[in-house]
Amino acid sequence: MLIENATVLVTGANRGIGAEFVRQLLHRGARKVYATARNLESIPNTGAEKIALDVTDEAQVRELAARAGDVTLLINNAGVSSGADLLDGELDAIRGELETNLFGPLHLTRAFAPILAANGGGGILNVLSAAAWFSAPGATSYALSKAAAWSLTDATRVQLASQGTQVTGLLMALVDTDMTAAVDAPKSSPSAIVTAALDGFEAGAHEITADDLTAGIKAQLHREPAVRYGDLIAPVRTMQG
Repeated sequence: MLIENATVLVTGANRGIGAEFVRQLLHRGARKVYATARNLESIPNTGAEKIALDVTDEAQVRELAARAGDVTLLINNAGVSSGADLLDGELDAIRGELETNLFGPLHLTRAFAPILAANGGGGILNVLSAAAWFSAPGATSYALSKAAAWSLTDATRVQLASQGTQVTGLLMALVDTDMTAAVDAPKSSPSAIVTAALDGFEAGAHEITADDLTAGIKAQLHREPAVRYGDLIAPVRTMQG
């Protein structure tokens, strides 16, 4: 599916990867871009049509679908990271990540799938994370939500194939955004990630690994956890040995 002349809806379009999606979509000739975020005033003025949206509010999502019946590409980008761990983190924080990172894309997909079908099939691009495949202390709740969103992407790809909808998952490691500002580690630029995403989507890719680290993690998925996680689970191996 080509970006040129497409009508695109981007969630979480106020900063970081979402704002970069809007910029590049317009540069590539999208006919119209709906840029959404919880806070309307936080969305940059770029020529996109700005709409306030909380992706966890199913009623708001349905209202948006009724308003944006011309959408041909849905980009589920909105996401949160609480830093919570599953065993000792606040349950409200864990639920909040699942509401935004899993149920948000699910609400949008359920609402817009009939619209995409009516408009010729179109596409869905889900912004995921390498955390879907690798969990680390300090982000196990986030990893759970992204693993679930990866499964959602696979499931909707299967269910929507018959209507001609292209469903693509975008996976990457750390990106230089507000979400990762406190992390001291190598990061990709939003520009590089979005360029890889849109290039891959236009090429018809079902899954895009946007950086070398993510590609390496994917290549190790067939290995035993003791190999993939190494020292992170070494104490368990020692105790059992």
